[in-house]
Amino acid sequence: MSGGNLIINSLDRDQDTGIYQCTAFNTWGIILSCRATLQFAYLDNFKTQTARSAVNVREGQGVVLLCGPPMHSGELTFAWIFNEYPYFVQQDSRRFISQETGSLYIAKVEPSDVGNYTCVVNNSITKGKVLSSPTPLVLRNDGAMGEYEPKIEVNFPDTVPAAKGSTVKLECFALGNPVPEISWRRTSGVPFPSKVKMKNSNAVLEIPHFQQEDTGMYECVAENSRGKNAARGRIAFQAKPHWLQTMIDGALSIEENLFWECKANGKPKPSYSWLRNGDNLMAEGRVQIENGALSIAALNLSDAGMYQCVAENKHGIIYSSAELMVLASPPSFSKNPLKPLLKARSGSEVVLECKPQASPRAISLWKKTQNLCYLSPRITLLANGTLKIVNATRRDAGSYTCIAKNQFGTASATGRLLITEPTRITQRPANMEIIVGESIVLPCQIASDPALDVSFSWEFNGQLIDFHGDADHFDRVGGSISGDLMIRNIQLNHGGKYVCVIDTDVESLSASAILVSGPPGPPDTVAVEEITDSTAQLSWSPGRDNGSPITGYIIQARTPFTVGWQAVDTVPEVINGNTLTATVVGLNAWVEYEFRVVARNSVGMGEPSPASAKTRTEDTMPDTAPTDVGGGGGTKSELVITWEPVPEELQNGEGFGYIIAFRPLGAITWTRVVISTPGVARYIFRNDTIPPFSPFDVKVGAYNNRGEGPFSSIATVFSAEEVPLARIKLLVSDISTSCCFLSIGKVRTSGNYSAVNVTGLSANTQYYLAVCAFNTAGTGPQSTHINATTKKPAPGQPPLNVEWTMIGSLLTLHWGPVIAMETEAEVIGYLVLLRRHRYNDVNSIITNKTRMELTLSPNDNYLIQIKALSEGGEGVGSEPIHIHKLSTFAISSLSPLLSLCSLMKL
Repeated sequence: MSGGNLIINSLDRDQDTGIYQCTAFNTWGIILSCRATLQFAYLDNFKTQTARSAVNVREGQGVVLLCGPPMHSGELTFAWIFNEYPYFVQQDSRRFISQETGSLYIAKVEPSDVGNYTCVVNNSITKGKVLSSPTPLVLRNDGAMGEYEPKIEVNFPDTVPAAKGSTVKLECFALGNPVPEISWRRTSGVPFPSKVKMKNSNAVLEIPHFQQEDTGMYECVAENSRGKNAARGRIAFQAKPHWLQTMIDGALSIEENLFWECKANGKPKPSYSWLRNGDNLMAEGRVQIENGALSIAALNLSDAGMYQCVAENKHGIIYSSAELMVLASPPSFSKNPLKPLLKARSGSEVVLECKPQASPRAISLWKKTQNLCYLSPRITLLANGTLKIVNATRRDAGSYTCIAKNQFGTASATGRLLITEPTRITQRPANMEIIVGESIVLPCQIASDPALDVSFSWEFNGQLIDFHGDADHFDRVGGSISGDLMIRNIQLNHGGKYVCVIDTDVESLSASAILVSGPPGPPDTVAVEEITDSTAQLSWSPGRDNGSPITGYIIQARTPFTVGWQAVDTVPEVINGNTLTATVVGLNAWVEYEFRVVARNSVGMGEPSPASAKTRTEDTMPDTAPTDVGGGGGTKSELVITWEPVPEELQNGEGFGYIIAFRPLGAITWTRVVISTPGVARYIFRNDTIPPFSPFDVKVGAYNNRGEGPFSSIATVFSAEEVPLARIKLLVSDISTSCCFLSIGKVRTSGNYSAVNVTGLSANTQYYLAVCAFNTAGTGPQSTHINATTKKPAPGQPPLNVEWTMIGSLLTLHWGPVIAMETEAEVIGYLVLLRRHRYNDVNSIITNKTRMELTLSPNDNYLIQIKALSEGGEGVGSEPIHIHKLSTFAISSLSPLLSLCSLMKL
C-alpha cells in the first residue's frame, strides 16, 4: 500500500488474477471503491506441430481451412502464410480470413491456390505470435466443378449486442462459382451513415462509435449469376449504467423515517444493491429495499453511517455514496430565538414562530405574560409550533413565551408583540405632462403610528433613484411624514413612471404617477435567433417608454427586392408591450432579410430600431410555378414554348432552372427538357417529325438544388406553320380608271380574305397582277399573272348652255351635249342631281338625252347639277342651278357668263 494505491510486484498470473476493491473508512463510516479487474494476456502454442491432413478439392469448388487457435487471453489477429514465409495470403473478393474464427475461406479454388497453408496467430497485447502446422491444399483430378449459387459460410449471430461508443464489425463471406459479390443493407431501408465502412471486398461491415440510432436488422447478400443468398442479424444497443438520480447526505432525528432512491439507466437494465459501511444491506424488519429505493423506519443511532447504492449490468458497475446522520438532542433556542420585539399592524395577521433545535422534534406550548394562551377561531397553534393570530387588535399586545419539550429536555424563549395603527397616504403624486426646463414636485405624504420607523424611497421606471448620483435633477423635500420628490430642469428622458415607496416596521405602501413626454424610443439589439425557409424568430430589448408604457410592437423587413421597409406578419399576430420575442412568418426562401422593430404607446408610434444583421432564409424546393405559358410560331419542324420567368425572390434556392414538359394533344407520355438558366423565357424544340400547325399540351415547372417545384397549368401551343403550297386562282373585276377589284379563290389558311380593292392606279394604263398566300412560316408561290388595263378618265368638260323653265311646279331643263376628247371615255348618258335646300338627301336621275322635265314642290328651294356619264365614271358637274319657291313662272338660260351673274344675284 502507498497511500490509497495498491502496488503489486512480481505479478503472477495464477495468484494475482481477480477483482480488486479499495475500502475507505473513518469514524463516520466505510465506503467501497469501484471494482478493478486484473487479467493477464497470454497465447499458448498449438497443441501439436505435426503436419495437418491434406484438403482435397476440385477446381471451381469452395473451401474452408480451419485455424483452431490455441488457449489464450486477450484480443487475437489472424493471418495465413502460403507455402513459406514471408508470402502471406492476400485477401480479395475470392479469399477471406475471418478475424472471429481465424479460418481461411476461398470462394472458388483455382490451380494457383495449390500449396501449403499455415495459420499465424498474433496476441495484440503481448505481441506474441504462434504458427500452426501447414495444411496442404490438393487439387483433385476428377475435373472442374460446375457453377453453383452462393453458400454463405461466414455470418453473424441473430442478435449482436453492441455497447455504446464501441466499434462493431460484422463478417459475411460466401463460397460460390462464379465468385459471389457481397452487399449490405438495413432492412428498414435507412441508408448507412458516412461513418460506416466496407472492408475486404465488402466482407466486413464496420460501424465505429456505435450509437442508439445504429441499432436494427442488418442483411448481408451474396450474389452471383447462379443465384443469391442472404444472412440477417439484429444489432442490439447496450450501454453500461449511468446515474439518472442519486441520493444526498441526510441528517434525520431519531425515530424519523429514511427514504432514499437512486435511478440508473443502461442496456441491459441495471440491477440494484445497497451497502452500509461496506457491507451488503439486506431487506428485513425496519429496512425495506425495492429496486433502487431504500427505506428505514424509526431510525436509531445504530443506523448512522455511510451508505452506497450500486447499479450493475454486464457492461459495468457504478456506485453512489451518501452519509446518514441520526440526531438525538434536547430543545435549544440558541440558533433560532424569538424576536425580542415584534411589531404588527392592527387588523393584520401575526405569526409568532417557535423553531427550537431538537431531535426528535419538540412539542411546543405558548404563554402570554404568565398564563397559557387560550386558542380561539382567531388564535391557532400550527403543527410546527407556530402561533397565528388573525385580525390582530391592541388587546393582543404583550409578552409571549414558547415552551418546547422532548424526551431529552425542555427549553423556552420570550418575545414582546406591539400592535400599531395602519399607515395612510394623505397626499399622492398625480399624472402630468412635462415641459422641458421646468421644475416640478411630486408629493408623497403620510399619517403613521409614532411607534413606527418610516422611510421613503422613489423608483423611476422600475429603478431606484440615486439621489447622490443624479443630484442635478432629483432631490427629496419635506419632513419625517413627507417624501416629496423634486425634479429640477426636467428633460424629455425624465418621462416615465415614478413610484413613491413607504416602508415601516410592519408594512410597505406605494403610490405612483406617470409623466408623459412622447412616443417610445427605438428598441435595441434586434437579433435573429433562429431562421427557417419561411420564418425567423426575433428578439429585441425595449427602448425608453418616454413616460407612457409601451403598448405594442410591429416588425418591419426589407430585402434587395423590396422598395423600403414593409410590415410583416408575425406570431403572435398582435405583439403586446411586454413581449420581446416574436416569429416572423410568410418569408420567401433563400432571400437575405433585414428586420427592425417599432414600438408604440398611447402617444403614438416611435422611431424604428437599428436594422438587424442581414440574414438569409434557408433554401427549399420551389413553390411557385412559371406563369403565362404559351408560344407558337417559329420555323418548320419547331415547337416554340414561352413563359414568364419566376422572379429571383421566389426561386427559393441555388441551382434554379426550368423543366419544360410537352406532348402531342391526346398523348399520355410527356417529353421533359431541363433548362438551367433562370432568366430564360423561351425554349425551341426542333424535330423533323413534328407536323406543321399541330397542337401540343405544354406545361413548365421549376426546380433548384433542393428538388422540383410545381408545374404550371397545361396550355395548348401549336407547332410552327408550313409555308403555303397552294397556287391561288386570281380573278379581276370592276376595273375603273384608278382601281380594280380582285376576287381570289378560297385557300385553307386562317384569317385570310378572298377579295381586295387595289386603289391609286393610273387611268388608261395596263397592269400585271398576281396573288400569293403567306403565314408565320413564310410566303407561298405566286398565282398566274393577269394583266388588266384601267379605263379612260371621264370627260373633263361640264355640260354647258344649261336653260330651265319653271311653270307652276313643272321644271324643264335643257343643256348642250358634252363631246369627249380622244383620251377620254365616250359619253354614254347624263346624271341629274337634285337636292332640296337644308336637306342632305340627293336624288340622282340618269338620262341619255339632253332634256329633262321635273315636278317640284312649290314650297321648297332646290339645288340642281348636271354631269356627263362614261365608262371612266362621272364627269365634271355643271354650275349649280338654284330654284326658289317664289319662281312660279321663270325662264333662265345659263351660258357661262349668265350663270355667274345669276349666281351672284342669288
